[in-house]
Amino acid sequence: MPWKTMDVREQRVRFVVAAAREEKPFCQLCQEFGISRPTGYAWLGRYQQSGIEGIREHSRRPQSIPRQTAGELERLVVQYRLRYPDWGARKLQVLLSRTGVDLTRSTIHRILLRYDLVRDEDRRTEATQRFERERPNQLWQMDFKGPKGWPGSVGPLSVIDDHSRYVMVLQCLGSTLRAPVQEQLEQAFRDGGVPEAMLMDHGVPWWSARSPSGFTHLRVWLMKQGIALYWSGIRHPQTQGKVERFHGELQRALDRRGRPHDLQAWLEKFRWEHNHLRPHEALSMRTPAQLWQPSPRRFDPQPPAWEYPREAKVLKVDCQGKVDAWGQRWLIGQALSGECIGLQRFGDRAHVYYCATLIRELDFVNQRSLLVNRWLTDEVPSPKL
Repeated sequence: MPWKTMDVREQRVRFVVAAAREEKPFCQLCQEFGISRPTGYAWLGRYQQSGIEGIREHSRRPQSIPRQTAGELERLVVQYRLRYPDWGARKLQVLLSRTGVDLTRSTIHRILLRYDLVRDEDRRTEATQRFERERPNQLWQMDFKGPKGWPGSVGPLSVIDDHSRYVMVLQCLGSTLRAPVQEQLEQAFRDGGVPEAMLMDHGVPWWSARSPSGFTHLRVWLMKQGIALYWSGIRHPQTQGKVERFHGELQRALDRRGRPHDLQAWLEKFRWEHNHLRPHEALSMRTPAQLWQPSPRRFDPQPPAWEYPREAKVLKVDCQGKVDAWGQRWLIGQALSGECIGLQRFGDRAHVYYCATLIRELDFVNQRSLLVNRWLTDEVPSPKL
C-alpha cells in the first residue's frame, strides 16, 4: 500500500522501525516514504528519545498571532454569542454583517473557542486526511446505530467494508451483548471471508471500560482470527465516517418511507438496495457490489496458534498478566493471561504484539510498559510485523 493512503502516524512507526533495523540505506528509506532526510532524522531522533509517543503529530499552532482580531471585535462576537447561545459561527456571521462587521466564519469560530464558548458536544475536529483502503476487506468498520430516531433502545449492528462501502452485516439485535454480535460476525466471515482489520469505537462489546487496556472476550476472539483491531478517536466520529454516513442514510430512509412493522425484513431489503441498487458518488456512481469481492482469508472456528516472525521473542503471559523479558518483569494485561505475545526490540524500546495488533511499547530506559492503542489506532493505521 502506498504510504500516502495510510495514516501519517502509521507511516512514522513503519519508518522508524525500518530505520532502527537498518533494513536499507537511510536516504533510500526517506525516498520510499516520501520524506526529506532532515524529517527522517527528526522522526528517528524523537522516537529514540520518547518512543512511539514522541512521533505523534506536534501542534503547528504559532506561538503568536500578529493579525489576531482586534479586542473590540472579539468583544462584539462574545456579546452576540452570549445573547444567542444556541447560534453558531455561520449565524453569528450573518448577524455581524448586518452591523457592518465583516468577519469570516472561521475567525468567529476561533474567537468562540478562545473564550471557551463552544460546548464539548459541538467540538468537532475536521478530518485533515481522507483515508480509504485500496482493496476490499482490508478494513471493515463496525458500530451500532445510535438510538435516536430508532424504535428501540439499541439501533442495528452495522458492519461495512471501507473500500467498497459494501454492508456485510445489518442486524437488529436489540442489545449489545457479545454472543449475538459474535454470531453475526461468524456468519459474515463464513459468507465473505475474514478481513485484514476492523475499526470500532470505544463501546461494548468490543471495548471494556473496566479494563485498563479495554480488552474483552470478543476483542480477543477477533485477534485470534488474525484481524488487526483499531479504535476510533473519542468524540471523533469522522474516523468511522463511512459507517456513520451509512447510518445517516438509513435514518433518512426510515423517516421518509415510514416505520415498517417488521424491522429486520425492512433492514434486509434496505441492505440489498444499498449494496446492489443505490449508486454512490464516492464510488463514481457505482454500487458497492460492483467493487466488493469475498476475502481469500477463510474463517476457522478453531484457529491455530499465531505464528510470529522469526526474529520476534515469543513469550506466554502469566496469570498476573506479566512476562519476564530482558531481565525485567513487564505488565502486559491480565486479559491475555495464558496467551502468547510477540516482542520485537529496537534499541532501548520494544513493540509488543498480540497476533496482528500492536498493543504495547516497552521502554527499557524508564522501565515502563506503555499502552499504544489509545492514540496510535484512532486514525486507522495498519502496522505490519
